[in-house]
Amino acid sequence: MPPRRLLAVAAALALCGGPVEARTAVPEAAAPAAPAGTSTAGVSSCPLGAFHCPPRPESFALCRPNALLEFYDPTLPHDAALRETSDTVVDAAHVDSSDQAVYRLSGDVRIERADQLLRGDRIDYNNTTTDYDARGNVRYQEAGQLLSADRLRGNTQANRGVAENVRYQLLQSRGNGTAARGELLDAQRSSYNLVSYSTCDVGHHLWEVRARRLEIDKATGVGKAHGATMRFADVPFLYLPYFTFPVDDRRKSGFLYPTFGSSNRSGAMFAIPYYLNLAPNYDATLEPRIYTQRGTLLAGEFRYLLPGTRGQLNFEYLPNDHGDNRSDTQPTNGTDRWLLKYGDITHLWGPWSFNTSINRTSDRSYLRDFGNDLYTSSIGTLASNAYVLGHGNWWNASFGADSYQNVDPYLPDTVVQYKRWPRATLGLDVPLTHWLNFGARTEAVAFRKDDVIEGNRLDVYPYLAADFRGAAWFVRPKLAYRYTAYQLDANYANYGFQGPLTGTQASPFDDRTPSRALPIASLDTGLIFERPTSLFGTSYTQTLEPRLYYLYVPYRDQDDLPLFDTRRMSFDYWQLFSPNQFSGADRQMNANNLTAALTTRLLDDEGVERLSASIGQIHYFSPQRVQLPDGATTTAAPSDWTRSDYVAELGVQLNDRWRLTSAYQWSPNSRQTDLGTLGLQRRIGTEGLVNFSYRYRRNFLEQYDASAIYPISERWRLLGRWVYSVRDRRTVEALAGVEYDSCCVAVRVVGRHYVIASGPITERGRTNNALMFELVFKGLGAFNGQTEDVLRRGILGYQ
Repeated sequence: MPPRRLLAVAAALALCGGPVEARTAVPEAAAPAAPAGTSTAGVSSCPLGAFHCPPRPESFALCRPNALLEFYDPTLPHDAALRETSDTVVDAAHVDSSDQAVYRLSGDVRIERADQLLRGDRIDYNNTTTDYDARGNVRYQEAGQLLSADRLRGNTQANRGVAENVRYQLLQSRGNGTAARGELLDAQRSSYNLVSYSTCDVGHHLWEVRARRLEIDKATGVGKAHGATMRFADVPFLYLPYFTFPVDDRRKSGFLYPTFGSSNRSGAMFAIPYYLNLAPNYDATLEPRIYTQRGTLLAGEFRYLLPGTRGQLNFEYLPNDHGDNRSDTQPTNGTDRWLLKYGDITHLWGPWSFNTSINRTSDRSYLRDFGNDLYTSSIGTLASNAYVLGHGNWWNASFGADSYQNVDPYLPDTVVQYKRWPRATLGLDVPLTHWLNFGARTEAVAFRKDDVIEGNRLDVYPYLAADFRGAAWFVRPKLAYRYTAYQLDANYANYGFQGPLTGTQASPFDDRTPSRALPIASLDTGLIFERPTSLFGTSYTQTLEPRLYYLYVPYRDQDDLPLFDTRRMSFDYWQLFSPNQFSGADRQMNANNLTAALTTRLLDDEGVERLSASIGQIHYFSPQRVQLPDGATTTAAPSDWTRSDYVAELGVQLNDRWRLTSAYQWSPNSRQTDLGTLGLQRRIGTEGLVNFSYRYRRNFLEQYDASAIYPISERWRLLGRWVYSVRDRRTVEALAGVEYDSCCVAVRVVGRHYVIASGPITERGRTNNALMFELVFKGLGAFNGQTEDVLRRGILGYQ
């Protein structure tokens, strides 16, 4: 008897791996049962303080342990590679081989080889024709799946087979279901009648896909379903008379899950995307959307990957907007509206590449009206750029342009920063010896903007930097020279710092080509002391790190220089060691300063920093004379302070359960607190956490921010966030939601109440409300998946 061929028949009768293949590889279904009282639903937690947490992996840990078809044999090997070297063992109560061509096995037939096991009441096999017929409680098991049928018959040589009353289970992906009839047409094609599929527990399908007929072609990687319905809690909610789907990792054109939403600006929205698999290296997605208050919008995405090039183009177009927004500052009713986003990275040659990012809209209200999430609508400026970039071991360079578009409907275009049209940079960092480096930062920019002063700027910043260090000390002297020159446009005399002058006001500009040149010298020194210590019974290494930083920059009068891209930076701990308090090159502060700072750290036995505390202050030996202008023609008075704010920072994370951060600034000049922040994060098990923060900046804001993810049980989590402004005496944002997780379905419902942050005074007090719903079918994806991005941005540490 040829048992190896008979086992090949049994493998073929698995009918191409089941009707649908789920896109996951979590083998919990075949895992042993968990001990009583333990939870297997936990996942690795995001590190405390992380702003971007990875999504939680799809887990089936809440499914019933060993929820398998009843004939599963856990003692079989799980390695299919053992088949070629393993013997085949045949066991049956009766064997009839009176006909030399036909073998008849009966009575609890069992045929086993490695991970394969075929069982049945009776199996007949014709060695001449390769016909086979298995009848009565037929069961087949291998490493990847289980299958049972009332009867299996077919032909091995022709790769044909028919199974009746089929039950199947895919062990690696949890997919399982039934079919009234399964037919293997040849080695690559199979067909099923009255078939079902789900990733839920066998016999307990909370969701299920049913199809009148299903065809699978493994050669093309395409499945075809006729008369398909998707059911939730045995209630049909989606019907498709015909659709195709991929049965392997190859991409396949077809419809994706529909999405829906609602907003007070555009009404209810419904969209159903269609994916186009155009070629192995490029594809597209078309997404028609219907807005009840706006009309029909067509969105699209095109992606490509070529040798040395990859990119993506997104567009949205809505003709003849019929929304009623005539009261807006820029009405759009009756106009065509569009959005364009394009990004590309292309390798040119050697170390050079070309990067571009283009983002444009038809009007300033587009993102507010059609934003895909609640945060997109709050973007105020869209940036576009295109650059040729190059880099080497000791150099980097770029040449390109930056442009900006105002997309805030309540703010004038004058608030948008200058276009840098074009801009070129060159950076050098050349080691001369092991302790001495020569470097330079060079930038040439042409600034363009309507109705204000325009011009070109060259900023050259060469330096020599030395680094002397030992195990417990360092000395870093640095000598630099900064030269900045301008070439202003011919109309320079008509403009002041803030815009056109009128009347008899005098212009601060008396030179079309102003410049500034000055040396910059600094000396950064520090010591590092260490000692062993203990805290709460745990041993640590404590460091004490005093640091002195001296900075000298002579004063240069810069009142005749325009302000193109320069702002005063927020004062914080790292500003204690910065050579300039201004961003951009239009202002270089004068300095004769000495910074004194002290830091202490606690390091555990593995070198992980568990506590860091720092305090520092700048002592000014001369007044800070370089200031930004108060108005169109006047510059703020020099600062005659002799000391800066005391700046303190604290970070504590003694274990992986909680984390504390704090920053504080107190001014000895005004004897007031200028800034105070406090942040606390506490993890609750592996599924929950609590965040609390307090933010204060004098004369600007004072807010409390609390958020939480609280697990009620393995299946239920409560979500919430509350932001309160003390200055406004009102709630800025409130968010509440609930998550339910089960074996094969997850549900999120989130409500959000928030205040409009920008706009005219009459608009700022208005509030908006949003309700979001998401239903996740594990193994198939999310239906209307919109809530996760909102929760990630709103709750620190959300997964």
